[in-house]
Amino acid sequence: MSRLFQRIVFVLSIAIFVALGFGFILGEFGWFGVHAGGEQDGAYKQMRVYAEVLKKIQTDYVTEPNITQVTTGALHGLLESLDADSSYLTPTEYKIYKDRPSTGVAQVGISVSKRYGYATVVSVLPGSPADKDHLTDGDVIESIGDSSTRELSLAVIRLMLEGKAGSQLTLSVVRPRKPDPDKITLTRTLVPPPSLEEQQYDNSTILYLKPGVLTKARVDEVAAKIKEDGRGRKVVLDLRDDSEGDPQQGIRLANYFIKQGTLAALEGQKYPRQTFTADPAECLTDAPIAVLVNRGTAGAAELTAAAIEDAKRGDVVGERTFGEGSVQKTIDLPDGAALMLTVAKYEGPDGKKIQDDAVTPNVVVESAADDDLDETPANRGDDTLNKALELLKAKNG
Repeated sequence: MSRLFQRIVFVLSIAIFVALGFGFILGEFGWFGVHAGGEQDGAYKQMRVYAEVLKKIQTDYVTEPNITQVTTGALHGLLESLDADSSYLTPTEYKIYKDRPSTGVAQVGISVSKRYGYATVVSVLPGSPADKDHLTDGDVIESIGDSSTRELSLAVIRLMLEGKAGSQLTLSVVRPRKPDPDKITLTRTLVPPPSLEEQQYDNSTILYLKPGVLTKARVDEVAAKIKEDGRGRKVVLDLRDDSEGDPQQGIRLANYFIKQGTLAALEGQKYPRQTFTADPAECLTDAPIAVLVNRGTAGAAELTAAAIEDAKRGDVVGERTFGEGSVQKTIDLPDGAALMLTVAKYEGPDGKKIQDDAVTPNVVVESAADDDLDETPANRGDDTLNKALELLKAKNG
């Protein structure tokens, strides 16, 4: 074997061991324990198989391959086989990732994850370029420019969606029930987070609140509204298309409506289990509540919905949520590359992992858009909200 080939096999072997959880190669990170016996033998066998595959590619492929490119693709696939949030970043990608500005970055207004190998729209910010071009949750981004999202890590995809204000971005988007992808060009802009929406229904006996994002400041706003005039009123908490925010704030928001019991948990193979319990002093109201969710509900908002549903504190109304709730750790590699590895996942009070199982409403209301492709948000009713109001009107305050 050439030295280059030997180095490639070595790097790929390291990644295999990360995926399998064997710490005797990456022991300096102090994460993984050494497993004896059959598991080690199985890992060595897999390494030999990978080495043999690479050797055959190098010697027998129709043309001389770019073996570095082949290996990079294998590493991307290896990490993404674990879950959508685990990624391999090449040295160049990792440098861009580390050097990205933390504030003032323009975007097109979409939150993305990966499903079935491609970037998928989780939610769209109201008023953003993506919203004006009618992107919606569930749309699949097949490519960004000339780059297929299947070949890109999630971290790199998110970087590519950002840029300088006024710069343009071309996407190939696959929409439900459309055979051919749409080519759309969006202009990046500074998109402010949506403001807190407030409304009153049923002669002011029902308070409607839509946070939009679950940052600390926004959850503080929700608390202020409840303290101001909502303690005795029924509440509709609209978490549809809410995919941005801090998981801790999602747990905190749930505590406003739950006096006692487990709100959520966080656990990984080598990550100490954390259990988040309701603080009775933080509960703001015991009035009936309905939580609205859809496919764009993800992350922190899912933790809120799961806690309220599992505690039987109120109804969760709408569609099954997206399924996003994990903690990543970045591991630097010797050649300047990096691994972004999921080390823990959030659970609802029932023990189900949010990322694996999402949240299924106890009252399912399918989106009207699924039933009538000719309808638009402007001409269709809000069946989910109407159902929640119906349920709350039937409950005693």
